[in-house]
Amino acid sequence: MPVFEYKGYDDKGSAVKGLREADSPKSLRTTLRKDGIYLTEAFVESDKKGGAKVKSALERDVDVSRFIPERISIQDVAVSTRQLATLTNAGIPLVEALTALVDQVENRGLKRIFSAVKQKVNEGTSLADALDEHRKVFSHLFINMVRAGESSGALDAVLFRLADFTEGQSKLRSKIVGALTYPIIMVFVGAGILGILFTVVIPRITLIFKNANAQLPIPTRILIFSSEIGRDYWWAIVALILLGVWWARRYARTPNGRLRLDRLSLKAPIFGPIVRMLAIARFARTLATLLSSGVPLLTALDIVKNIVTNVVLGQAIDDVREAVREGASIAEPLRRSKQFPPIVVHMVAIGERSGALEQMLLKIAESYEQQTEMRVGMLTTLLEPLMILIMGGGVAFVVFSILMPILQLNQFVGR
Repeated sequence: MPVFEYKGYDDKGSAVKGLREADSPKSLRTTLRKDGIYLTEAFVESDKKGGAKVKSALERDVDVSRFIPERISIQDVAVSTRQLATLTNAGIPLVEALTALVDQVENRGLKRIFSAVKQKVNEGTSLADALDEHRKVFSHLFINMVRAGESSGALDAVLFRLADFTEGQSKLRSKIVGALTYPIIMVFVGAGILGILFTVVIPRITLIFKNANAQLPIPTRILIFSSEIGRDYWWAIVALILLGVWWARRYARTPNGRLRLDRLSLKAPIFGPIVRMLAIARFARTLATLLSSGVPLLTALDIVKNIVTNVVLGQAIDDVREAVREGASIAEPLRRSKQFPPIVVHMVAIGERSGALEQMLLKIAESYEQQTEMRVGMLTTLLEPLMILIMGGGVAFVVFSILMPILQLNQFVGR
């Protein structure tokens, strides 16, 4: 059943718009009329770029918002997943649950996707295959867990796990982004202030010193030189920065460049441990979620390898997968890779021996997520005074470089 995006007026004369499923424009008009809405315009949403359009003579304006895709966040997917899990857990058939979900979802883009998914499921396609057509929204992990839930008959339990997992990832990302937002803003503000000082303020002040024809101190000469470079060649500096960013992004897309950059990110003095802990937490939680949902171990390791964005750790997980294929345990190849801390290897080994691997992996994930939050919080706490000191040092250098020749001129005039 197609989804129509409609516009119209209610009984009070107020403009209304929304999305509604209907067999045809005629049935849409009849359904809306029962709700007290007079249809003026409707668009048929389809999988193709275009769509059939039904429009009356009462409305001729163009709705620009139709052409602007609405962003679908991880939190939107998590909320919808939990709603679908609740509906299926209540014993509602999948097609009816998806129909109710389409009515509940507020995000327009996600509403269209779930409507298309419902139509595919109604035609006999499995839920996993229907979701697989929308990989930009649903990850490889999401689709495989749904497929495992359908094959095991525990789709509602898998959906609840997926909702918990997605919400956890969203909260962790929000905490990290929130902790780093203030320092990043401070960096841009400080760079902007120093840029204005060096290109606008300082050249006018230092013009006095040039006209005096006096021997200037070294800090003042450095300040004048830097100011002239920034004022006369700012375009070259901006071009070099943009060129450097472009080259770095292009180099990062090559296999060799990606490997070197990921290896450097793990060995970085301050940020390296945080990157490693975050990757290990994602590895452990994803693997635990997949295994508890009934996904086979080899398939789960293959999915986890694609989710861990660091190539070095991805190669280590791929080696683990090959070793497991040959009959080995998980802990031993993890230890040989030297990319995972000994405590992680030890807990995985205990989990394999005791048959509680999923629980051990969840404990590892929780521990490393807490450590990541603590490290990021400590780093933010240290970055704030450090940036204040750097900005204060820059301003102090400017003031000192300007005051020194002024004091020298005063002494020369006093004589």
